[in-house]
Amino acid sequence: MLQRIQTIWTFLAVLAAVFLFVTAQDVIVSDSIPVVNIGCVALVLIGLLSVFSFKNRKRQILLNTISIIINALLIGVLAYWLLNLSGGIRFPEKGIEPIFSLIAMICLFIANIYIKRDERLVKSVDRLR
Repeated sequence: MLQRIQTIWTFLAVLAAVFLFVTAQDVIVSDSIPVVNIGCVALVLIGLLSVFSFKNRKRQILLNTISIIINALLIGVLAYWLLNLSGGIRFPEKGIEPIFSLIAMICLFIANIYIKRDERLVKSVDRLR
C-alpha cells in the first residue's frame, strides 16, 4: 500500500535525489560523461519503481539496496570532485551535494528496516492460518 511508512521514507530518498540533481548542475567530474546527472536519474527511476512495487517486498529491499550502493558511489564521486576543486574542501559554501546522497542513504536504510518488519509480520500471520 502506498500509505505505508516505508513508502514515505523511500519517497524522501527520491526527493533527495531530485535535490541532488538540481544542485549538482555545476559538478564536472568527466568532460564527456555527466556522471552525477546519470546517477541522479537512475536513483529517481529506481526509487519510483521501489515505491510502486509495494506488493513485492523482496524487490523493494533489492531496489533500495541498489539505490544505497549508487548513493555511496555518488558520495565518492562528489568527494573526489570537492577535493579537486581549487581552494580545498575547507570552504563550506563550495558544495552541499554529498549531503543529499547521505540523507537518501539514511532514508533508504530506515525504509528497509520497515519493509523487513512488514515481511516478518506477514510471515507470522501466515503461520497462524
